[in-house]
Amino acid sequence: MTAIKAPTIEYDYRFEQKRVFFLIDSKSFYASVECVKRNLNPLKAMLVVMSEQANTNVGLVLAASPTAKKKLGVTNVMRQRDLPQDNRLIIAHPRMNLYIKENMRINAIFQEYTTEAHLLPYSIDESILDMTETWEFFGNTPEQVARIIQERVRHETGIYLTIGIGDSPVLAKIALDIEAKHAPNLMGTWHYEDVPKKLWPITQLDDIWSIGKRTAKKLNSMGIYSMYDLAHHDPYQFRAKMGIMGEQLYALSWGIDRSDLSEVIKPKSKSYSNSQVLPRDYKKREEIEVVIREMADQVASRIRSHNKQTSLVSLFIGYSFAESERQKSHGFRKQLRIHPTNDTRQLMRIMVDLFEAHWQGEVIRNIGIDYGGLVDDTGVQLDLFSQPERQVKTTEIDKVIDDIRQRFGTTSIMRAMSKSQGGTAINRASLVGGHNGGNSYE
Repeated sequence: MTAIKAPTIEYDYRFEQKRVFFLIDSKSFYASVECVKRNLNPLKAMLVVMSEQANTNVGLVLAASPTAKKKLGVTNVMRQRDLPQDNRLIIAHPRMNLYIKENMRINAIFQEYTTEAHLLPYSIDESILDMTETWEFFGNTPEQVARIIQERVRHETGIYLTIGIGDSPVLAKIALDIEAKHAPNLMGTWHYEDVPKKLWPITQLDDIWSIGKRTAKKLNSMGIYSMYDLAHHDPYQFRAKMGIMGEQLYALSWGIDRSDLSEVIKPKSKSYSNSQVLPRDYKKREEIEVVIREMADQVASRIRSHNKQTSLVSLFIGYSFAESERQKSHGFRKQLRIHPTNDTRQLMRIMVDLFEAHWQGEVIRNIGIDYGGLVDDTGVQLDLFSQPERQVKTTEIDKVIDDIRQRFGTTSIMRAMSKSQGGTAINRASLVGGHNGGNSYE
């Protein structure tokens, strides 16, 4: 940060409702849960949670304890091959069911301090609480209430909480990231009047929530090198050059966020997708296509369960690390407009054709499938070039398979291709969020 003279505030905050928001982060959540289960202090132990591919030396660090980060330089998404060799470092495998259970315990505690409508689980380790109407029931200041919540969660679960407090959700988030995570008491408070002296001096723009490296670079090209510059740029130019994002960035620079946690937002468009990191590098076309067919089947079942058909399919192919270096590209994403359908065989064929049209023999490690352009399933649209009886029978078979899987589990009936070389559906059926579910009671 560089010191600047705080100018006279130009925005009239009298038009903004001053509320009390808590943005609460469970510190190094996965790693902290594993530390607690081993009777270790989450802030002092050196532990990483490593993805299940650790035995291939390309496992990924999903979470690291604060001490592992500070003393060994471990970062999230670091590969196993890059981990420093230290006998004190504990490597744990993910137990997603356990983390979900602990997250629910923590949010149940939060719910005792605000109403359900004003509690928003932001992710598995972060929650937003609108405490405006309730904090006075529990303490003399919002900070005192935040301390009570920190201590209670620590006592009941062993997890340390970091809390950002702000007059708006975005101020609470920035207070969390910029101040609370580095404070001895793991707490930070930002009010509107703090914006000139706390927010505007920041010059590392991508340190701010919602500003990525590309956006920061674009802002630099516009002569914006600090949050002060952002706050004092012409907002109409922002709108002209960056659209709605420009308006949002300008509001961000003044700490303005009028989000209502209790408002139910209905998305304008929806899609269903599935993506996975493959257990190893895939080079053979036949193996890659098995996985694509499996995923096409899985997502087709999902849209049928919602009585939808897709008219827009998308395929993402991500290259392996070495291939990305060779190609100077992370992979490719292709879309295709189709006649609305939710027929599994037809979608498997479409997705494989889309892959074969664009794959040039690259080594891949990620696959993603998305079905968008959803329309209501009003019946089978018959293909003039196929027998009607066969098309109807295929639809009936899909529905029977869906019913069996819903009643007895995903693996109760599997396609033969999943037993072939390269298939991942059987192993992935037991995963949670792409990782080992583990035993939540261990």
